[in-house]
Amino acid sequence: MSNLPSPHVRRPTWRIRLHRVTASAALPFKVRHGDRIRRAVDIVVVLVASPFALPLLLIVAVCIKLDTPGPVLFRDRRMGYGGRPFMVLKLRTMVENAEELKASLRHLSVLPWPDFKLPNDPRITRVGRRLRRNSLDELPQLWNVLRGDLTLVGPRPSRIPIQQYELWQTERLEVRPGLFGRWQFEGRARVNFTERCRMDIQQARDRSILHELQFAYRTVASVAVGKGAS
Repeated sequence: MSNLPSPHVRRPTWRIRLHRVTASAALPFKVRHGDRIRRAVDIVVVLVASPFALPLLLIVAVCIKLDTPGPVLFRDRRMGYGGRPFMVLKLRTMVENAEELKASLRHLSVLPWPDFKLPNDPRITRVGRRLRRNSLDELPQLWNVLRGDLTLVGPRPSRIPIQQYELWQTERLEVRPGLFGRWQFEGRARVNFTERCRMDIQQARDRSILHELQFAYRTVASVAVGKGAS
């Protein structure tokens, strides 16, 4: 990955200040012209996709309720644009007390903390494993796109709090997180947070309509052949 950005490149003053503030007091960002175009595209795509996504969501919701007790939706706190936290929506793919069980399974993780990844995570339900294989658990995030928490193409939002970021890693927060990101088709869950940051920063620096179309296509292709998270 020699083409990925160096962590030693000097960063602007705003990022040093961002690194020092709490997530709830993150700094404002200027809205760029390209961001307005992306926002318009996000809204149009979500509205067009909704009539197809909603019936599928209803079917999956019934399957989740029949499989295990607990809510259909899972809300998870993620770091968003400018370090602002938001609640990402997902279809529940784990048992109801999954977060409580996480601490007892931490020593089995194949990625260093604060990442957490188990190849055969016992917390994942039968229906959940199938949803993850094709990333169908991400469907509710169309609502996050409509709200403006996410954009269609951008670095995937991380649950790692900004206080645990190294200074150079905060560059990934300069752009709005998205549904489709580079690491989803270049290693997915096998990539640790440091490498994901490098990928995300490179994606942000190379930002263009052509690149974003390529990321979207490659991510959808990866999902279509069942390379979702397991």
